[in-house]
Amino acid sequence: MEHVLSRLKGDKWIWIIVIILSGWSLLAVYSSVGTLAYKEGKGTELYLFKHFSIIALGLVLMFLSHKLDYRYYAGISKLLMAITIPLLLYTLVFGNKVNDAARWVTIPVINQTFQTSDLAKLALITFLARMLSRKQEEIKDVKKSFLPIMGAVCLVFVLIAWANLSTAVMLFGVSVLLLLIGRISFKQIALVSLGVGLLGILVISIGPRRATYFSRIKGFFETEEVTTSNVPFQEDKNYQANNSKIAIATGGLFGKGPGNSVQRNVLPHPYSDFIFAIIIEEYGTIGGVILLFLYLALMYRCIRIVTLSPRAFGAFLAAGLGFSLTIQALANMAVAVGLGPVTGVPLPLVSMGGTSILFTSVALGIILSVSRNIEELKHKQELDETPKQKKIIVGTV
Repeated sequence: MEHVLSRLKGDKWIWIIVIILSGWSLLAVYSSVGTLAYKEGKGTELYLFKHFSIIALGLVLMFLSHKLDYRYYAGISKLLMAITIPLLLYTLVFGNKVNDAARWVTIPVINQTFQTSDLAKLALITFLARMLSRKQEEIKDVKKSFLPIMGAVCLVFVLIAWANLSTAVMLFGVSVLLLLIGRISFKQIALVSLGVGLLGILVISIGPRRATYFSRIKGFFETEEVTTSNVPFQEDKNYQANNSKIAIATGGLFGKGPGNSVQRNVLPHPYSDFIFAIIIEEYGTIGGVILLFLYLALMYRCIRIVTLSPRAFGAFLAAGLGFSLTIQALANMAVAVGLGPVTGVPLPLVSMGGTSILFTSVALGIILSVSRNIEELKHKQELDETPKQKKIIVGTV
């Protein structure tokens, strides 16, 4: 392990956390896909191999992303935004619809689905980091700084919120954190928050998923008694939340052991949206706390990179991408334990999925690129100081 890590640049603890989460993901997904495999008439090993392939590809993308100097991502962000806006519009009109939500487009030739909001998150955060770092001297100027930045945030929010409100809300929260770090005035942020709030109400009121939003919000505040009756989840608005709580409650302190989950056969999406509940059922409260600690440790390492970065762009990148991953993880966990309404947000690097894992890996690679640059600058400074120290010693003699 030490030999492998010596070849990797950037924060070694982030690499270790990613490897641990990836290994845990393989165990949890393999344990959770039994019912899905049975319904589709496929073997669980097929899903395990597919998930392993995605994780392996994600690690490759993460390695390649961290080898590229993070300063190049400033130019890449403009290209990503130019691609993202039309792609989000295309998804809303021609995307694959599931439960009245058009979130995916099918990639020709390979016939694989692609969730465009994953690209939009990466594009908007890198674009905001670029804009905030380059507009620091005129950050209070409404026309030159505020309107271009807020225009991008509001546009991406509306395009994502129309089919995926939870992701849009979390992305807007990350954007606000970046704006606070970037010294945008509280008054301007309040105005934007008010505008986005009104847009959110509009989406909830007239959007294609308004019935789903109202049902989930109502179900969260009007909790029903947990029962063991075999009620189809289509007829019980608290079906997923209730069975998630059962999984957590029966897991106890030490859990039932890997592969021994019972609720994986009941929950509609135990391998993605509610994988945290399955982890607690199998690994206990201790396993859940360890997983939570890993995400908090990841955020701590990102904050450390922010404080050490000599350039504003690198600091904004590490902060925005780090907050995005951590907030998404906390949101998924909160839903599983009943602290929030059902959202359908996957657990980063752990839930089964394609584009989510790949873009999360790229985001981590960008963070590691910033960390690698910090290490290289530190090493260069040490080399520059060494000859001076030798001259001082010789002169003293």
